[in-house]
Amino acid sequence: MMDQEKIKAGVRLILEGIGEDVEREGLLETPDRIARMCEQIFGGMEEDPAVHLSKQFTATNNHIVLEKDIHFYSVCEHHLLPFFGKAHVAYIPDGTVAGLSKLSRTVEVFARRAQIQENMTAQIADALEQYLHPKGVMVIVEAEHLCMSMRGVQKPGSATATTIVRGAFAQDLALQQMVLQMVRQ
Repeated sequence: MMDQEKIKAGVRLILEGIGEDVEREGLLETPDRIARMCEQIFGGMEEDPAVHLSKQFTATNNHIVLEKDIHFYSVCEHHLLPFFGKAHVAYIPDGTVAGLSKLSRTVEVFARRAQIQENMTAQIADALEQYLHPKGVMVIVEAEHLCMSMRGVQKPGSATATTIVRGAFAQDLALQQMVLQMVRQ
């Protein structure tokens, strides 16, 4: 559970630390706004992907299922700045499939945490393997990181891609290529 009072106190300290007047009209309600915002953007910390992936259906089609262009917003744990982009989630069912919206919801569970993109990509794949028991999983995440765009190296528009391939996808390069072609379409 998030401690709203600690968040508010921390925001006040940051504002004072940068030389702002926390009693200024425009900043009076900022600590409260930030505390409420944290509940939304870090809400995945208290959410279990099993809630979404446990709803499954019998399927005789045991070929690739791909949900592509799943937009997400996350926060870099190193700078507490956003990174955002698209996730592409593919798996080969082994007798059951999850509802398509459940794949998007699973991405959201992990996106709404302070983390690094590499871990988020792996966590999505781990959840699919754990709850769907597919023959193979492939997750591709493409994102722009504001910690690179607006500070540090300052290269806006640059994108970072991370990929996880497991099971049948790790064993068969042609399957990987098929997913990549489907993502590009």
